[in-house]
Amino acid sequence: MSLISENKPDSYEKDLEDGRAVTPDQKEEEFDRGMPKWKWFLVCVGIYTAALLYGLDTTIAADVQGPILEAFGDIEKLSWVGIGFPMGSVSIVLLVGALYALFDIKWLFIGSLVLFEAGSALCGAAPDMNALIVGRVVAGMGGAGMYLGALTYITTFTSKKEQPIYNALIGLCWGAGSILGPVVGGGFAVSSATWRWAFYINLPLAAISSPVYLFLFPSYNPKPELSVMQKLATIDWLGAFLFAGIFAILQVALTFSGSLWKWDEAGPIALWVVFAVFLLAFVVQQGFSIGTTTERRLFPVHFLKSRTMWLLYTGTAASSTGLALGVYYIPVFFQFTKGDSPIKAAVRLLPYICVFVASVMLSGGLLPAFGRYQPFYILTGILLIIGGALMHTVHVDTSVTSIYGFEVLMAFGAGMSMQVAYSVAVAIVDKSDTLNAVGFINVAQIGSLSIGLSIAGCLYQNIGFDNIKTALSAYNFSDTGIRAALGGAHSTILAGGDRVLQGLVLEAIAATLRDIWVLTIAAGAVALVSGLFMKREKLNLEMTAGG
Repeated sequence: MSLISENKPDSYEKDLEDGRAVTPDQKEEEFDRGMPKWKWFLVCVGIYTAALLYGLDTTIAADVQGPILEAFGDIEKLSWVGIGFPMGSVSIVLLVGALYALFDIKWLFIGSLVLFEAGSALCGAAPDMNALIVGRVVAGMGGAGMYLGALTYITTFTSKKEQPIYNALIGLCWGAGSILGPVVGGGFAVSSATWRWAFYINLPLAAISSPVYLFLFPSYNPKPELSVMQKLATIDWLGAFLFAGIFAILQVALTFSGSLWKWDEAGPIALWVVFAVFLLAFVVQQGFSIGTTTERRLFPVHFLKSRTMWLLYTGTAASSTGLALGVYYIPVFFQFTKGDSPIKAAVRLLPYICVFVASVMLSGGLLPAFGRYQPFYILTGILLIIGGALMHTVHVDTSVTSIYGFEVLMAFGAGMSMQVAYSVAVAIVDKSDTLNAVGFINVAQIGSLSIGLSIAGCLYQNIGFDNIKTALSAYNFSDTGIRAALGGAHSTILAGGDRVLQGLVLEAIAATLRDIWVLTIAAGAVALVSGLFMKREKLNLEMTAGG
């Protein structure tokens, strides 16, 4: 491997925990990509465009939910417009990782792009809420393949010394897309193009880059000696089914418990029981390699023996959660308390965007130069805790300037460690485990985003309902009307013109959002603890011909 410690006592010891040996006197070699520089430049443009599209679609629904609710109704299903995409992504990410380890990465990437575009087209043309949700899930599945394909290309065609900055650029594009998503979605929502173009926009954007994908992207077949049927036979299909079921059932349970069904009804109880059964079945199936072999099982169980891999996973999950909560709920606050339009509320995320982008790039540049990865997670934890705690104090009359200051703390913290784990994980595992490491960290990044938003949505619906109902106890509003108020200004309660009534509702919603920021504080605590328990090792990422 290409990992060297500059401290002599550490550089000569075998790290049994992570299964790697650190060797001294590694000499830097020029890395050969097998293509001219101009071609590699265009390949990178295609890779970063895919990451941008994936990030854009992850959050583009955040600011179009009001018009969608007005068009289709079904407020109980509204949160699925947002979480359907990341749920579709994380449910198949390990399966996609297994496919990239077997099949030609070029055609898997292009197939994923086609699936992403098909889902986007279905969303844009959706006749009802159910079709829209299906489209979001399908697009998320395709997006997972695109994003993992982008990371696979970087891992395959760059050296370990280069990977931190290339991974940082992927993180920059994904993160910028995630933060710009509400801006773009809000812009379409208030324009004559309507909210449908928030999804249709993916089609022309991908079409522009398609010649690069078709004619310039290099092919790489990791297992040329196996036939297609032999490759398919090696995949852990049972594990893939159970893993997808775990996330799908969890999302349904979190989304509908308390909103569509009361917590003590048979529906949510049954869902949580089925979730527990799927989770237990997956643990047993992977632990004992049922229906597969130890080498072929879907989940890289051996990573769980490594303290470093565990902590990289939890630290990445924390930073991703911190980013997602800010992207989704800062615009919600401005729309309710300041009366902002969707586009204006989204534009208020610009400080968040700029600081996050700067933070990701800074960490990407510092990692290979500084060598120590632990401080990035400690800094993430501290800033998310401080930023989340300050947002927890926000009231209806808190100044916009103060909120800008609070949000940039969270953005800088989230960006510090957003992409770091990809480079570190790939560096500390055996070369044969490279794609497993990428998929493992991707589950942390996208899975935590999906679960974090689901938990936040559950809190928003349940705590928000209780807060508004208590605030309006002197009025005779139905439960349906109260839930509609949580959906935005399209509700009859907020549109009625009664300023006293509106004030009560807005205070109740502000109190609800204060509780949401507790999740950011918790994410910061997880990142901080993860960082404190990481090794204080210094890594030197040297160029190696194997990449």
